[in-house]
Amino acid sequence: MPLLSLDNITLSIGEHSILKGITFSVEQGEVIGLIGPNGSGKTTLFNVISGFLKPTGGSILLESQDITKLSPSERAKHGIGRVFQNFGIFREMTLEENILVALEALPKNARKALGNLKDVVRETLAMVGLTSSAKKKAGSLSGGQMRLLEIARTLKSGKELFLLDEPTAGVSPKMTIQVADLIRELKAEGKTVLIIEHDLPFIAKICDRVIVLDVGEIALSGAPAEVQKSKKLQEIYFGADPTT
Repeated sequence: MPLLSLDNITLSIGEHSILKGITFSVEQGEVIGLIGPNGSGKTTLFNVISGFLKPTGGSILLESQDITKLSPSERAKHGIGRVFQNFGIFREMTLEENILVALEALPKNARKALGNLKDVVRETLAMVGLTSSAKKKAGSLSGGQMRLLEIARTLKSGKELFLLDEPTAGVSPKMTIQVADLIRELKAEGKTVLIIEHDLPFIAKICDRVIVLDVGEIALSGAPAEVQKSKKLQEIYFGADPTT
């Protein structure tokens, strides 16, 4: 049984069709890359999955439950975690406070199941190598460190499906390796990850499958190596070869 299923998702704004019959399923524990040119509908699709936009048509199932009409907060309670491109970190709070706020927002039973929240905060910071910065304001971190903190915080909040919007944007090569390691850790824990990325080598290293969007439609889908070799991918990004 797929963890997530999208069936014929469409989204129109006025006379403009943004998403055009998006259909695919995601299995538990898969890491899937979502790529495509600017304006292809990637972030719009994330907004539909996480509930910030309501589709014009189609349905979304999470573990066979229809969540199409649920609000973003209700979807979060069902295990969808979103890491935005523009950091959801509270910059004026310390790292400890950032994690504690997320943990305290959990339902009472989920908080109790975690045990001592201060211990969870310490574990989260240790996971991403930020223990020594625990008392510092989050705004003092580099872009890569903020990204790691945000992903780790979402993990400790008990999410099962992660939507990562360009996790390597503005991140140094060294920190990109750490982001990749953290995503692999999510997979090792049985979590499911959808990633929007422009860094194709990064996608190829960590993803089980790649879905290519073009003008709101799925143009390609397959293993990273297959997609990278596809002539159609080159046409999507660079246009058709006039010599052929």
